[in-house]
Amino acid sequence: MRIWPTSRPYVEECSHRTPKHEGRRIDVMMQRAVLLLCWLPLLNHCHAVNPGCSCVVYSSSDRPQGGTFTSPDFPRRYPSNIDCLLYTFVGHPDEIVVLTFHQFNIRRTWPDCTRGDFLKLFLHLESKGISEYTPWSGVLCGKLSDIPQVLYSSRSKLILEFHTEGPPSNATGFSGTFRFIDRRLFEIDGLLVPGTMCDHEFVSSQSTPQYGRFYSPRYPSSYPKNIRCSYLFRARLKERIRLVFEEISLQKGDLSCLNRADLIRVHDGTDSGAPTIAVLCNQGAEVEILSTGPGLYVEFVANSEWPGQGFKAMFQFQPLDDAPHPEPDKIPGAVTGNPKYSVIGPAVSATTSLCDVVYNSDSTKTGVVMSPGYPNPYPPRTHCTYDFQGRGKERVQVVFQDLNLFHSPNNPNDCEGVDSLVAFVHIDGKKDKIDSFCGETPPRPIMSNGPRLSLEFQGVTSSRHSRGFKATYTFMENFGITTGRQEGQYPCAFVFNSNETRNGTFASPNYPGLYPRSTECYYFFNGQSNERVHLHFHFFDVEGVLPCEAVSASDYVEFSNYMIRDRKYPRHCGQLKEFDVYSDRKFFRVTFKSNDRLDATGFNASYVFLDEEENYTMKIPASNGSARHGIAPPPPLLLLLLLLLTSCLFVGGKSSH
Repeated sequence: MRIWPTSRPYVEECSHRTPKHEGRRIDVMMQRAVLLLCWLPLLNHCHAVNPGCSCVVYSSSDRPQGGTFTSPDFPRRYPSNIDCLLYTFVGHPDEIVVLTFHQFNIRRTWPDCTRGDFLKLFLHLESKGISEYTPWSGVLCGKLSDIPQVLYSSRSKLILEFHTEGPPSNATGFSGTFRFIDRRLFEIDGLLVPGTMCDHEFVSSQSTPQYGRFYSPRYPSSYPKNIRCSYLFRARLKERIRLVFEEISLQKGDLSCLNRADLIRVHDGTDSGAPTIAVLCNQGAEVEILSTGPGLYVEFVANSEWPGQGFKAMFQFQPLDDAPHPEPDKIPGAVTGNPKYSVIGPAVSATTSLCDVVYNSDSTKTGVVMSPGYPNPYPPRTHCTYDFQGRGKERVQVVFQDLNLFHSPNNPNDCEGVDSLVAFVHIDGKKDKIDSFCGETPPRPIMSNGPRLSLEFQGVTSSRHSRGFKATYTFMENFGITTGRQEGQYPCAFVFNSNETRNGTFASPNYPGLYPRSTECYYFFNGQSNERVHLHFHFFDVEGVLPCEAVSASDYVEFSNYMIRDRKYPRHCGQLKEFDVYSDRKFFRVTFKSNDRLDATGFNASYVFLDEEENYTMKIPASNGSARHGIAPPPPLLLLLLLLLTSCLFVGGKSSH
């Protein structure tokens, strides 16, 4: 008879063993029996799990509110030579299991944790138990910072296998909490395409909701390997589609999306041939995407060895003439249509109530924004908001023609508490200030990190000598990059072919203004078979510190002779003096990547395609700094051959006279 304790899990000793375990059976059982009898009170037989394993079982029937779990002897160090200890969590058929690790310390003796001490994960179980042939989802060891601290099953059962071997260590093991949640919370509000595993369609109609949610396969558990899913959104003729990727967790790190095997690609149309308006990888939150037409096509491709948690997202079908209105519950933000003025409230003067305006790219792609009454002085106590809303891959660029705000000479460098204009972008679903402007010096151009940007004008004091400001706004798809041919396969990619022009310039987005946050741009240089490309950076200011990695929250510029990462070239960031970079092949790639933290001016560079002969006869700078940036001297053997050839020609010419 099986007894279920009311406050503790029960432990089972598996009664069946394979022959290969018999040699160690007596010693291991004695050690394990002493350990487990001291640790937990009950021992039973384990009928449906891996032979040779002890089993700790936590059931939703017994613990509907969840509870805690620990390694043996925690918080003291765990015993050595635990052959196989299974933690089995069992929920009801409509439940999934959630584990949260609060402390974790398992000795790492092998880089991938597959040997020595480890905790093996089984998150996607289709049967009651496991065997030595059951595929596992991952293996954990090391510290708490090395592991995903929250784990989800994709079905009603989750199993952890704890294994230790070798001499004792000072590692203390792990502790955590578990709970059971309703798996129906993560159902997709769309129709599964017949004959597919994970393709869905979302069609706007009178009988379907105008908003809902969609997820990566198995979410919130990890998605499968080697999978491709599509999500097709079809709006009605006078509707557009809004997506918000609320959480993205594919792989950790800051690698370029070109070098990631797991990607979310969004096309501005109804199939994969439509222009790409967003490519998402790594990790992110609250990424907003707006269609330009009545269709959006989302591709999710996962080919990595270590799948992440995936993504959760919401969709909304919006009418084109969408005015500001209360959104459905849990649908963040509002998308406005044509430019509209709104009254702010009865306590605000009539002058200021007419300067809150929304500029929508559906109505116009460019225009002028200015302070009230410009070029006449703006009234005192003026407060205005200017919201810009683009679509597709559009970014909002604001270029200032005039800035003339009242500014006290006693406070020359601080824009707080004085007449000012503040620019905001949207980061993680919230407005984040990128800069404040005051005084009389026109600021450099600014650019949004996505489809939205806001300006707030605060005219506290005013003066008959203060005109206010005037600027031009533009909804642009080229990120302010005016050279090269834009490539539609990526949101921000530009191609430079030597058969079109052998030399020219290229720059970071929005140069010479601050580059936008959360932006990744590629510059592809294609020469002839006998050509190489020479890049010269005249100006370089990219936020970050060496070695320009994610740990320092650095933006970076990366060089490569291939589409994949080329470790010959280190990442570049910070403020650098002029430098040169040479390619080794006819193809060369430059990648610019910014995060969502800070801004800088970026870079301005020139390029020239050179024949191999021109490349070899160029004067090579002798400084070590230049060599660091990819300049290599010509091969000595080739120089010798060229010298011999020149000598032969000279001698031959002399003997003919």
